[in-house]
Order: sequence, then C-alpha cells, then structure tokens
Amino acid sequence: MTNLNLLDKKVIFVGGKGGVGKSTSASAIAMAASQLGKKVLLVSTDPAHNLSDLFHTRLKGEPKKVRDSLYVMEIDPEKESERYIKQVKENLQGQVRATMIEEVHRQIDMAKTSPGADEAALFDRITSLILEELQQFDLIIFDTAPTGHTLRLVSLPEMMGVWMDGMLERRRKTNEHYTQLLNDGEPVEDPIYQTLQKRRDKFKRVRDILLDSKMTGFLFVLNPERLPIQEAKRGIDTLNKHNIPVLGIIVNKVLPDEVDGTFFQKRKEQQFSYLQEIEQMFHNIPQIRMELLEEDISTLHHLETVAGRWKKEIS
Repeated sequence: MTNLNLLDKKVIFVGGKGGVGKSTSASAIAMAASQLGKKVLLVSTDPAHNLSDLFHTRLKGEPKKVRDSLYVMEIDPEKESERYIKQVKENLQGQVRATMIEEVHRQIDMAKTSPGADEAALFDRITSLILEELQQFDLIIFDTAPTGHTLRLVSLPEMMGVWMDGMLERRRKTNEHYTQLLNDGEPVEDPIYQTLQKRRDKFKRVRDILLDSKMTGFLFVLNPERLPIQEAKRGIDTLNKHNIPVLGIIVNKVLPDEVDGTFFQKRKEQQFSYLQEIEQMFHNIPQIRMELLEEDISTLHHLETVAGRWKKEIS
C-alpha cells in the first residue's frame, strides 16, 4: 500500500474502463476526505450516473449536500449541450444583424449534432465548476465516464486553446482590415473579439490548473484482468503525452487471501500473474490495492465501510 497524499490536491479525476469500480472508488474517497475535515464536491460526468444509486438520493446538475462537508452532483451531457447552445445564442444576440440571426441560429443548432459537441459542452461546464467552485470547496472529485471519453475530455484544453488562438487571430486581422478601409484608422469596438478573448483566458486558467501536479491529479481504477490493464496502460500513456499528472492506480476487486476452494484457487493464481504484471508495468506509479468485498456496495453503510478503509490510505 502507498499513501497517495490525496488530501493535498484540489482537483482529482477518477477514471478507467467501464465496470472496474470508478464510481464506488470516487465516492468512497470523497466520503473519506469529507470525514477527515475537507469540504468536498463529488461530480459525475458519466451518463450512467451511478452516484444517485450509491447515495440513495436524486441528484441534479447542482451540488446537493448528502453528508456533513460532502456535496454531490451529476452532469447530464445532453442537457449541458442544450444549455451551451442556448448560451452561445444569447452571446450573439445584438452582435449579429437581425437579417442574419435566423440563419446563424440554424447553423448553431446543426453544430449541436456534430461529433464532439457534447464533449465541448461538458468541458465548458467542468471549466466553470473548477473556476467557480474551487472557491467554495477544498477538493473537487470528478467521477468520469469510461476511459476513451475521459481522455478526449482532458485533452480538450490544449485543442481548444489552439482553436481559440486561431479564431482570435483571424478576428484581429478582420478588424484591422475593417479599420483601414472603413473607419479612418480608428479602433473598432468588437464584442465578439472580446467574448472570444474571455473564453480563451478561461480555458488557459483551467489548463494551468489541470497541468499543475500540486493541485490536480488523475487516478486510474483497474481490476487485475487483461483488458482493464491494457486500457489503463493506453490511458496513462495518453495522459503523460498531454502532461496531465497521474496520481496513482487503484487496483480494485483483489481476491483476499482467505478465499478457498478449487474455483477461487484457480482465479487467485491467474490474479497473482496479473498483479505482477501491474507491478512491473506501472512500477513508477503509486498503487493502492482494494480487496473484493463479500457484498455489493449497495447501501450507504457499505459505502461508509469502504470510506473507512480509504481514510487509512489518504490521511
């Protein structure tokens, strides 16, 4: 076991292959941190939305207090996409000629169905949460969707920054030409340019937070099985490529030593081989092993039991 020093961080992403126990791990860590004196916000970006079931309460897109110092919320990517499109339309109101506004709205509505639209909207919401809620909370934990979706999401700050720089440069050149031709050299008031600049600054601030290993880290959850191990390897390689700090690996559902019988003996032998592979493959990354429990984590009592084990690892 290795202490991950999670309480020193401000933002933690918990990811991995579907079904490995991301939501349970994120929830238990959040509960443990809140019991150790941190004010914690746990956010689900996974469309499956397991947090409502784990905490036995209806969650929406705003923080809801579920325990002392613990708040939970679920972000719906589809609703975020609708909200994002509505916001874009409102931002353009008064900045586009009335004769063009209907066509502009039609183009924006078409863009909503394009690949990556939901992820862009989701990233916009995550950006706002990080910048706004870090003032209110000591720690924000994101329970993310399966690996592929998450990796596209965390790489968006870099891509959006490049894209915004290009848009700003084109807009600046357009304004220069307009100034020279039609405005006698006087500077042009351009609210669109100002809006783009604000969004560029917003993305930069979040990117700086995501890349700061003192503030942010990514926890990968995997089971001692072939497919989760391979997916974790690809995911960590991608995170390293984008300079996003990896805090550690949670090896979940490890068979305890006391299980017996021919069936479990065979499983333990296979698991031992996979645990060795994990040890070698991720030798430079802190690892935490969590044993398979006798029962599903279906009640708050079960969750508190797991949180109690996590308190020993993060305190």
